[in-house]
Amino acid sequence: MPDRYPDPRKEDIMAGDRRLSRPDSALPDSIIPDAAYRPIPIAWFAAAFLLQMAALYAIFVALLGQSGWVTIGLSALATGAIGKWTWERGMQGAGPGWRLATVLLLAGQLGFVCLGAAARL
Repeated sequence: MPDRYPDPRKEDIMAGDRRLSRPDSALPDSIIPDAAYRPIPIAWFAAAFLLQMAALYAIFVALLGQSGWVTIGLSALATGAIGKWTWERGMQGAGPGWRLATVLLLAGQLGFVCLGAAARL
């Protein structure tokens, strides 16, 4: 009577064109993730948030003795540069929700700086 189940240590166990078991792999190849890098919008969103937060804080603190217009102008330039960088990284290909959230985040943080600098106008 022949063996009903093949020994995976001696041969591959095939399911159609898929390999299910091999002695050199602990997982079937159907569930082994591919190694391609697929960036996700939340990474671009988080990077924009953190970079803008640090940049606007540094600008605000460094320019405490200056006119509020200087702080607002430099903060707007920094926000524009961060937004452009975020869009070029791939945010333009993200879903509309991510794009809207990113624009609102950048505008909101800039708005807080404008409110803080308004006392020095």
